[in-house]
Amino acid sequence: MTLASMKRKYEPRKVQLGPDGERIATSAMIASLAAEGYDTIAAPFGEALVEVARTDERIVGLTADLAKYTDLHVFAKAMPERFYQMGMAEALLMSAAAGLAREGFNPFATTYAVFASRRAYDFIAMAVAEENLPVKIVCALPGLTTGYGPSHQATEDLAIFRGLPNMTIVDPCDADDIAGMVPQIAAHDGPVYSRLLRGKVPKVLTRHKPDYRFELGKAQMIREGRDVLVISTGFMTMRALDAAQKLKADNVDVAVLHAPTLKPLDTETVLAEARNGGRLVVTAENHTAVGGLGEAVAATLLTRGVTPQFRMICLPDEFLEAGALPTLHEMYGLSVDKVAERIKGWL
Repeated sequence: MTLASMKRKYEPRKVQLGPDGERIATSAMIASLAAEGYDTIAAPFGEALVEVARTDERIVGLTADLAKYTDLHVFAKAMPERFYQMGMAEALLMSAAAGLAREGFNPFATTYAVFASRRAYDFIAMAVAEENLPVKIVCALPGLTTGYGPSHQATEDLAIFRGLPNMTIVDPCDADDIAGMVPQIAAHDGPVYSRLLRGKVPKVLTRHKPDYRFELGKAQMIREGRDVLVISTGFMTMRALDAAQKLKADNVDVAVLHAPTLKPLDTETVLAEARNGGRLVVTAENHTAVGGLGEAVAATLLTRGVTPQFRMICLPDEFLEAGALPTLHEMYGLSVDKVAERIKGWL
């Protein structure tokens, strides 16, 4: 908590009133994102897992008392005999998933990203990653997708898991990514950590690129542009695409390269696009500046001798404030307007 946030903590709260004079209710615990103009799909992870489980009897689902909040309740309802409720015990969740994997099952374990990365890390490292077991860890509330403050904001999860050998890491953008990701990580013979957008998830990528299909380990160009190359992951690809459209009015042409797999990073595509056209290269991620996509891309470029002008859009290296999610996105620079403003300011 910063000195400024401590001061604000004790300021009188301003009550927002609507046109009718009634108080406007806001919630810090919203997991859906502002996605104006996009269609949404309800519970794409749960639906996709049920679909792939129909053809793979080894798939089981486990959660730490969070089935409803990770969309695993869809799987639990469809296949109750293959669902395990482990209670609020993340260490037990990961250990049980590892045990099931050893017995030939293909377990999907869900919880919140903070609980997997902070509470259960040692069990994931020793029982899952070191043994290279095919446990799929799928976690809601990644980064700044809740306003509940540092206890629920997993702003450093990618950095934590990027340092773990054998771990594949995915940060899907939207419902299209999630639906395509599930069967591919189910088929992956090794551990996976995936961030998860849950509830009503927007369909973004196929609107901008109708032939888009998720490919594990691959980055894909969603939008071409001559002035700026944004390399983005997670829902920040949506924000980058919307910011690119906004900047078009100012004759700024922005390309957006979506990199849903952070480990292994698609270095070949990143290098090819960074070498192309002398563009400003910007990374955009819903994660702290330390240890995420930005640092991964920067290391890739520098170690290969590619040195474009380079900037990062990310969260600061600090514990974030609590509040309504749209307010926090504006405060920390993840909103469409802030993304467009920063890109334009760097040119």
